[in-house]
Amino acid sequence: MSKQFKVGIIGGGIGGVALASALSQRGVEVHLFERAAAFGEVGAGIQVTPNAVKVLDALGAHEELERIGFLPEALVGRDWRDAEEKFRIPLKDECPQRYGAEFFHVHRADLHHLLTDLLGNTKVSFNAQCTDVSQTAEKAVAQFADGSVFEADLIVGADGVRSEVRRSLFGEENPRYTGNMCYRAVVPVDGVVDYVAPEASFWLGPHSHIVTYYVSGGKAVNIVAVNESDDWVEESWNVQSSRESMLKDFAGWHPNITRLFEQVQEVYRWGLFDRDPMPTWSKGRVTLLGDAAHPMLPFLSQGAAMAIEDAYVLAKSLAAVHPENLAQALRLYEEERLPRTSRVQLEARERGRTYHLSDEEKAKRDEEYRRQQQIDPHAGELKLIGYMLITLLIFSQQKKQLDVLAI
Repeated sequence: MSKQFKVGIIGGGIGGVALASALSQRGVEVHLFERAAAFGEVGAGIQVTPNAVKVLDALGAHEELERIGFLPEALVGRDWRDAEEKFRIPLKDECPQRYGAEFFHVHRADLHHLLTDLLGNTKVSFNAQCTDVSQTAEKAVAQFADGSVFEADLIVGADGVRSEVRRSLFGEENPRYTGNMCYRAVVPVDGVVDYVAPEASFWLGPHSHIVTYYVSGGKAVNIVAVNESDDWVEESWNVQSSRESMLKDFAGWHPNITRLFEQVQEVYRWGLFDRDPMPTWSKGRVTLLGDAAHPMLPFLSQGAAMAIEDAYVLAKSLAAVHPENLAQALRLYEEERLPRTSRVQLEARERGRTYHLSDEEKAKRDEEYRRQQQIDPHAGELKLIGYMLITLLIFSQQKKQLDVLAI
């Protein structure tokens, strides 16, 4: 039945390509539109948590994920100045046992390439800038800057935080600047080095924090450095900054951080803007996916994972109904995804607060970390740190809906 659907996807990022791959494997006719001249992703790392790994496994990509990924030993919180451990959550050996899948660190471009290899018979159009989406009772229509149009049973906006599809459906939006700006950089290394532990390292400092981890099978280190700033910073991954600016903003941090930053050759920065969860993503024959639907702050490292989950659930929902029942499919999609992504959005917002506490508040937080570590590192993580594995707890409540993904 699902072979009768015709779906247009606006946006060829991770979420859009994941959806196209999942639909193609179900025999759905798909046309993917990407505004760039070719597929490509920025130089940045992604933490692929077990929930996302399960989707990739269902798509048949696990072997390739093992080839491009890096398995961190643990998730570790450290003091910004002396590297004292605040918490340690085992990952490499624990995740397969606790959650049924591994925890990988990958380069964003490698993950994107992995997904494009799964596109199958998907039609792809590059240099396709969507300018508007309209619809009738029988069809959805995407319009492009070159004057062309595309008609389908369903148009999916997977076109990121500045989604044109979202604007067409729900109007302009004014996001709130959080007062945080973020540096991103990738430093090539010749395998694991003594000044970067083979872990997801969280360096917690005054009004700022840094995350470091290996990508590309251990051949590079990804850096995410968040600093509070009263000055508005553009919401874009493509604004270049400088190594000198990074070193200045994080002066006085542990020597291992300084040594790593001194090797940065290319660095980008962007402002972190917050948006509230939406009550719905769909109108008629148009819906949203990934950052277009639920852009979230990076403090849970779940942006890409949530988009990958969206793709799997939407494809599964479309395959479960007759093409005349599109509204039912979109209802199934939102019923399963909206509560989950809304909770992750709000939890990410809260983590931004707890990472950047005052000295007095930090002391109380760190003492509670230590107490929880003595009881159960994973329990402490879920209750206090609220890091990305909290989503696995949420997933455990969705076994009936997400059979492949269920913990």
